[in-house]
Amino acid sequence: MIPTSILRIWFFGLFSFVLIGVAIYCSHEWYRRSWGWDFEHQRSYFDPRWGSNYPRLFLAVAVGLLLWALFGGLIIRSLFTLLTKAKESGGINAPSGKPAEEGVVSHLSRADGSELHVECYGPEDAPAIILTPGWGADRTVWNYLRRDLVGRFRIIMWDLPGLGRSSQPADHDYRLENLADDLRAVLALAGNQPAILVGHSIGGMVILTFCRLSQNELVSRVRGIGLIQTTYTNPVRTTTFAGLFTALENPLIVPLLHLTIWLAPVVWLMNQLSYLNGSAHLSSKGSGFAGSESWNDIEHVTRLGIQAWPTVLARGMLGMLRYDETATLKTLNVPTLIVAGDRDPVCKREASERMQGEIPGAQPAQLAPAKHMGFIEHHTYFAEILSRFSSSCLRSVSPNFHSN
Repeated sequence: MIPTSILRIWFFGLFSFVLIGVAIYCSHEWYRRSWGWDFEHQRSYFDPRWGSNYPRLFLAVAVGLLLWALFGGLIIRSLFTLLTKAKESGGINAPSGKPAEEGVVSHLSRADGSELHVECYGPEDAPAIILTPGWGADRTVWNYLRRDLVGRFRIIMWDLPGLGRSSQPADHDYRLENLADDLRAVLALAGNQPAILVGHSIGGMVILTFCRLSQNELVSRVRGIGLIQTTYTNPVRTTTFAGLFTALENPLIVPLLHLTIWLAPVVWLMNQLSYLNGSAHLSSKGSGFAGSESWNDIEHVTRLGIQAWPTVLARGMLGMLRYDETATLKTLNVPTLIVAGDRDPVCKREASERMQGEIPGAQPAQLAPAKHMGFIEHHTYFAEILSRFSSSCLRSVSPNFHSN
C-alpha cells in the first residue's frame, strides 16, 4: 500500500456502510408501509401483503442489500474460483509437494520498543537473501520464493514493525530511516555470509534508504540489491494519476491519514465489512493482479490488507510522504536488479525506468502482464530472475568471504 491507498480504503469502507444503511432504511419503510388502520374496530393492524406491491419492493431491496453486505464476498469468491479454476492447484500458502523446510524464528528487540519477527530458512552457511515485504503485507508474501530458492540460499524473511507478528514501535515513528535501521538489524542475522537485499514496494524504499545510511554494511556485507516494483521518491509522485493525487495530497490524503489514526476502530470495522461484501477482494484484484493469479493469491493478499491495524497503515503511509532517495540512485555501487510490472498502477513502470537509467549498471527485468503483486502472480519466472541475479552477484565472492 502507498498513501493513495487510503482513498480506496475509505471509499470501499463507506460503500459498505451505505449498503447496510440503505438496507436498514428499506426494511423500516417496508415495516412502516405494512401497517394499516382498521376504522371499523379503531385499531392498527400489520398486513405485510406478500403479493406484488410497493412495500414488498422495499423488503426485496433490503434483503438483497443485506445479503450482499454479509455474503457478497462468498459470491465473489465463487466467481473467482470458477474463473481461476485451472490455476487452483496451488496458492501462496499451498503445500509445495516437497518436504517442509524447518525455519528458525528470531525476535529482535529494538531501541524504539518494537520487536521484529524474523524467519530464516535454509543452510546457515549459504549466501543469504533478505526479503522485505510491501506495506500492509507480511513475510508470507514471499512463500513462493522461499519454496523455490531455499535449497540454494539462506532465505531470511521479516515483518515490518507493527505488521504481521512484529510489534509496533513505542514512539509510533515509521520514517523510512527507522525502517532502514531495522533492516540493518535483520542483516546481522546473515552472520559472515554475503547477502542480497530484496524489497517489494516499500521494501525497495527501505533498501534505498539503507544504502544511503549504511555505506559500511553496503560495502562489506551486501553483494546485490533487488528493487521489486518500487520507487525512488514519494510514491504519490510515481503512481497512476500522479498529477491529480499530488494536488490532493495536502488537502485530502494527509487529513484522511490522520482521520484514520483517530478513528482506527471505525476504519477496522469498515475493512471487515469490505471483506464480507467482497469489495476488498475486487480492490485487491484490480490493483494487484492482471489475470494469471489464483483465487488463493487474491484471498491471501486481501486478508493481509484487512488484518493490518489502520493506525499502523496510516502512520507508515505518512512516513512515505517524506521519502526521497533520488540522489542516492547515482551513488549505488552494488549490482542492482530492477523488476517492474508492465501494468502496475501503484508504482508505475516509469519509476523503474528512471531508476534503471540512473543506477550504474542496473539490470532491468519486467513481469507481464503484471500489476502491483506481479512477483506473486508470476512467481516461477520471478524466482528464476532473482536466482540468476543472485548467483551472478555471488560468483566473484570468495569462499572465505567474511564481514569486516
